[in-house]
Amino acid sequence: MKIIKLKSYEEVSKHAGMIIASTITLKPNAVLGLATGSSPIGCYNFLIDAYNKGLIDFSKVTSVNLDEYRGLDGSHPQSYRYFMNKNLFSHINIDINNTYVPDGTLEDAFLACSQYEDLINSLDQIDVQLLGLGHDGHIGFNEPCSYFPDKTHCVNLTETTINANKRFFDDISQVPSQAYTMGIGTIMKAKKILVIVCGEDKAEILSKLINGKVHPEIPASILQFHHDVTIIADEAALKLTNI
Repeated sequence: MKIIKLKSYEEVSKHAGMIIASTITLKPNAVLGLATGSSPIGCYNFLIDAYNKGLIDFSKVTSVNLDEYRGLDGSHPQSYRYFMNKNLFSHINIDINNTYVPDGTLEDAFLACSQYEDLINSLDQIDVQLLGLGHDGHIGFNEPCSYFPDKTHCVNLTETTINANKRFFDDISQVPSQAYTMGIGTIMKAKKILVIVCGEDKAEILSKLINGKVHPEIPASILQFHHDVTIIADEAALKLTNI
């Protein structure tokens, strides 16, 4: 596990963006595993800027997103398909047909998850998987539980996660209670994993990720077993790790 300590969110975002840009430069048809939420926005802004400067070509890139709310279609402003279109895809020359997000409109959870897992398996291995880190240690929507979920599955969101996401909705009652998410096993198949972590509020959980025992109650702790993980964090997030 490689840990890169930087001073600010801006520096963290730039460094993550440079790693992804380098991946595309070396492999123009790279498969990117992408994330949503506040953590990756700065990274996406860096990639958009690099594209506008003619430094990156996304035309042959394929992307697969970690998760989607169950019950929301891609036109809903809080869906993760909408987020990706708004914050990245509509600003670069990626083929929108090569960008994949779980289908939140499928009511049959087994069908939605099995189709998405089959899709991921049909692609070349994910070259780099971008992750954020939840306050309870979740990655994707893999919440704390008694085991590490292997494949794409439907998850009941915890109260912590629902409360963290309520700021994006008019009322907490509008926050979906379930989501489709890549499983831990699916995430761990990626060639390389990048984790962006910023802010003092993430210091305790980041310390548990780096220094604690591997346990499904801290889903991200499984990353200790991956052969190529880079954590890019600011000073505030690393304040409890003695790094």
